[in-house]
Amino acid sequence: IMAKAIADRLAEATAEYMHKQARLAWGYEKPEELSNDDLIRERYRGIRPAPGYPAQPDHTEKPILFDLLNATERTGVFLTESNAMHPGAAVSGLYFGHPEARYFAVGKINKDQITDYAARKGETVEHMEKWLGPWLAY
Repeated sequence: IMAKAIADRLAEATAEYMHKQARLAWGYEKPEELSNDDLIRERYRGIRPAPGYPAQPDHTEKPILFDLLNATERTGVFLTESNAMHPGAAVSGLYFGHPEARYFAVGKINKDQITDYAARKGETVEHMEKWLGPWLAY
C-alpha cells in the first residue's frame, strides 16, 4: 500500500515538475521565481486539467489522446475498459498556457446538453450518460 501511495505522489510530482518546465520553456516564468506557497496557491500562468477531474469530466477523450500520442507503445501505460490508466501511478493532462486560463468545475449537465454533446461526439445519448452519470442533473 505504501509503495502504491508513494508511486502516486511521485507521478503527481512529476506532472507538476513537467508543468513548471513547460512554463519555463514558454517564457512565462523564471527559475525560482515562485515560492512553494505560490505554487500551492496556483499563482502561475496556465492550467493542467486532466480527464476525470471537475474541469474535464469526460474520460472518453483519453482513448483518442492515447491513440494520437501512441501512449501505450511509448510509455507502457494502458487504459482499462473504464478508461482508468494502468499502472495506477500514471497521470495524464493537458497544459494550457493562456494568461486567462483558470481551473473551473463543470456543473450538472442537463438532458439537452448531453444530447447536444453526444451528437457532436458522434455517440449515443445512452453512451454519454453512462460516462458522465455523476454530472447529470436528471
